[in-house]
Amino acid sequence: MKEFILTKQETERTVLVGIITQTQNETKANEYLDELAFLAETAGAEPVKKFLQRLEFPNPVTFVGAGKLQEIKTYVEENEIGLVIFDDDLSPKQLKNIEKELQVKILDRTSLILDIFAKRAQTANAKSQVELAQYQYLLPRLTRLWTHLERQRGGIGMRGPGETQIETDRRIILDKISRLKTELKQIDKQKEIQRKNRGKMVRVALVGYTNVGKSTLMNLLSKSEVFAENKLFATLDTTVRKVIIDNLPFLLTDTVGFIRKLPTHLVESFKSTLDEVRDADLLVHVVDISHPSFEEQIEIVNQTLHEVCNSADKPMIIVFNKIDAFSYVEKDPDDLSPKTKENISLEELKETWMARMNENCIFISAKERNNIEELKKLLYERVKEIHVTRFPYNDFLFQKYDEEEMI
Repeated sequence: MKEFILTKQETERTVLVGIITQTQNETKANEYLDELAFLAETAGAEPVKKFLQRLEFPNPVTFVGAGKLQEIKTYVEENEIGLVIFDDDLSPKQLKNIEKELQVKILDRTSLILDIFAKRAQTANAKSQVELAQYQYLLPRLTRLWTHLERQRGGIGMRGPGETQIETDRRIILDKISRLKTELKQIDKQKEIQRKNRGKMVRVALVGYTNVGKSTLMNLLSKSEVFAENKLFATLDTTVRKVIIDNLPFLLTDTVGFIRKLPTHLVESFKSTLDEVRDADLLVHVVDISHPSFEEQIEIVNQTLHEVCNSADKPMIIVFNKIDAFSYVEKDPDDLSPKTKENISLEELKETWMARMNENCIFISAKERNNIEELKKLLYERVKEIHVTRFPYNDFLFQKYDEEEMI
C-alpha cells in the first residue's frame, strides 16, 4: 500500500465507481454518482472521473468486472490518483482484493460518510456517536488492516495463550464499542432529562434530506446563527431553539439530514438525535424542490422516519424550499411526446399530488425569504391546534388575540 500524506494545500484526486443494475438504471446510477461526488467534495477530495459498469449484480470478488477493474487501474496509474471511491458498500473480501489490485486507498460509501461525520462532529456527544459507528464499521474489516491496536492498551498480560494479532485487535475494538455504548447511554439519559425540563411546550422538528436548507430555515425562524453551508451534513449536532410567532412560543429542533443508503449502525449511533424527532409534536419536512430527484428524497426520508423513528403518524407539514433555484425547459408546441420532470413548471407541479395536501404544503425560498411570512402563519395555526388540545383554557386567549389582530 502506498502512503498518502496530506498537507493543508493538497487535495486528494479521486475517481468514483458505480454500477448499473436491473433496479438502478443508467440515469439513476449517474445521479447517485453525482451525489457521491458531492460527498467526496464535502470530505475535501477532488473527483476527476466516474466509472460505470452494467452488471446484473456486483461481482462478489471485486465489485466490478476484471476488465473494468483493469481499466480503472490504468487510469489511476497514468493520472496519479490516490483514492478510489465506490458508491456502494464493499464487503471485506471485495475491499481487500480491490486494494491489492489498485494499490491505492479505497473507500466505499459508508466509510466516506463516516469520514465526513468525523470531520463535522463538534460536541462530545457527536464525536462519541461517530467513533462508535466507525468502530462498528471497522470490526468486520480487520483482516485487511495492520492496526497493532494493543499498543494503545499495553502489552503485558493483555494477550492470551496463542492469541493472534487480529484476535487482540478485535477484542480491543469490542471493548471500545462497549465503553462508547455506555457513554452514549449516559448522554441519552442527560438528553432525556433536558427534554423533560423543557416542560409541555409544543416541539417542532425540522427533518429532511441532507442539504435541503433546514439550517437556513432554522436561522430565519429562530433568528439564531446555526451553522449552515452548501455541503452535505453541514449540521451534525442537534440544535434546539425557542421560537415565538405572534404570541405563541414553541421549541424548534434542527436535526441531521438523511441520505440514500445511510448506514444502519450510523443511524443507531445517533439515537439522541432521533429521539428529538420521536418526541416532536409536529414534523416540518423540508424538501429541495430544485433537485431533479426530490420525490425520491421525500420517499427516503419518509421511509427512514417510519423504520427508525416510528414517526409515521405524527402531523407533518411539507415545505418545498429553493423555489428560486427551480428551473424547467418549456416544450416545443409541436413536440407531442409526454412531458417529463424537466418540462413541468413550478405552477404545474403545485397542481399535482401536492395539491391534495391542502394546507399542509407550502412553497418557499429560505435564501431569498420568499413566502416566509406565509410559512410562519401555517406554523402558527398547526402549533396552536396542538397547544390548545394540551392547554384547553388557552383557547379563549387565542380567540381574543385573533380578534384583536383582525381589528
